[in-house]
Parts: sequence; structure tokens; C-alpha cells
Amino acid sequence: MEEAAKVTKIHFDSLSREVVDAAYKIHQTVGTGLLESIYEDCFSIELNKRKISFERQKTIPVYYEGVKISSVLKLDLLVDDQIVLELKSVEKINPAHTAQILTYMKTGGFKTGLLINFGEPYFKQAVKRFVL
Repeated sequence: MEEAAKVTKIHFDSLSREVVDAAYKIHQTVGTGLLESIYEDCFSIELNKRKISFERQKTIPVYYEGVKISSVLKLDLLVDDQIVLELKSVEKINPAHTAQILTYMKTGGFKTGLLINFGEPYFKQAVKRFVL
């Protein structure tokens, strides 16, 4: 592996760990059962404290046969222009949630996504990682 690729991978792995750590702190601090928008607010605070760049409600254009359509996709959070965060607060993740984050990743050209369900009482089961 080239040196630049190693540095990028180390940065990315470190970034992923920081994001999951932020999610853990939020899960432990505010618990389960709140609105997704509250968890998004909490994430914004945590990422700012950690000096990690992110965008909230990032819009991704959608094209049909090369023509940009008026509808867009909205990511909950895009961290450091590389990791898609899709936040949920539901009893159980279902296939539609998985399809949603995979669609966001494919359409936006992002390689990694984290689906985080704050409705899950056990944090270990709350985070699903996707890599394209």
C-alpha cells in the first residue's frame, strides 16, 4: 500500500471510531426514544466539540437519464465529506432503512455509511456499518 493511501486509511479509521464514540456518548447521555431531530442536534454538538467537519441535511441531486430532477435526497449528516450518517429512532431497523442508506451512498458516491438506531436499547446493536 502506498504511503498516502496508508495515511488516508488511518485518518478514515480514526474518523469512523470518533463518530461511533460520539454516537455512544449520545446514546448513554440522552438514552433512547427521542425524535431523530434531537439526536441530530446532539450529533452536531458532539462533532463540533471534537472539531470534526460535517454537514446537516446535505442535499444530493438525483438524475434520470442524465437529467437532474427537482427532487433531492437529504442525508441526516455527512461527516468530513466521506461518511454518511443516517439516524433512526425506531424499535427495529428494517430492510427499508438499509435500502435508504445504501441509496444515499450510491447516489452520492460515498463509500461508507453508518446507520445508527437510537431506538435500540443496547448500543452494540445500534450501529450498522455499510461499505460499497
